[in-house]
Amino acid sequence: MSPQVTHYHHGDLRLALIRTALDIARKAGVRGLQLREIAREAGVSPNAAYRHFEDLDALILAAALVAQGRLADSMTDRMASIVSSGTARDVAVEQLRCVGLGYIDFALNEPGWFELALVTFDPHAGEGPAVTVGDVVPLPFQLLINALDGMVNAGALTPENRVNAEWTCWSSVHGFADLATRGPLRDQDREMLHGLAARVVHTVVGSLAPGSLLRN
Repeated sequence: MSPQVTHYHHGDLRLALIRTALDIARKAGVRGLQLREIAREAGVSPNAAYRHFEDLDALILAAALVAQGRLADSMTDRMASIVSSGTARDVAVEQLRCVGLGYIDFALNEPGWFELALVTFDPHAGEGPAVTVGDVVPLPFQLLINALDGMVNAGALTPENRVNAEWTCWSSVHGFADLATRGPLRDQDREMLHGLAARVVHTVVGSLAPGSLLRN
């Protein structure tokens, strides 16, 4: 007779399964997420997991939303360090820079969660390019939209150049994050990667707001 798993006793099993999925994804990425393994690590049977999630995809989505929140935290943590004594234009530009650098910071610090956070970014939702979970725009993407809109309001970005600027910004910082975590830059030291990240973000921000200063 196989021994009973006893890790889970009482409380919120749904939350316990999400936390277990996050723990596994942090180490092994999305490919490491299997319902049977998640249930085993949580100390319950797969049937118990099915009482809370229709299937593995539903559980991964729930965990991905948590990972997205942590990605957004990385962006807002950067934004919290902005010195507000500058002009409205300077602050708006710096907010966009922090969104980009916070995105890359998270990818470098938590590559497993970064991969998980992207699960819910659905470019095929609705008509044309869109990033939604149901009818909700994920917070990291909303922070990017807000930063760009803030630049328009501050006079740092023209309404004409604002059109679809989120895709220019996202593709640039995500491309670098992918190179740094899974591509040819993955074995470089952190100091070099942070320097390159600052250059990438500076280039993107500078293309939208010429004359902005390079900052780390």
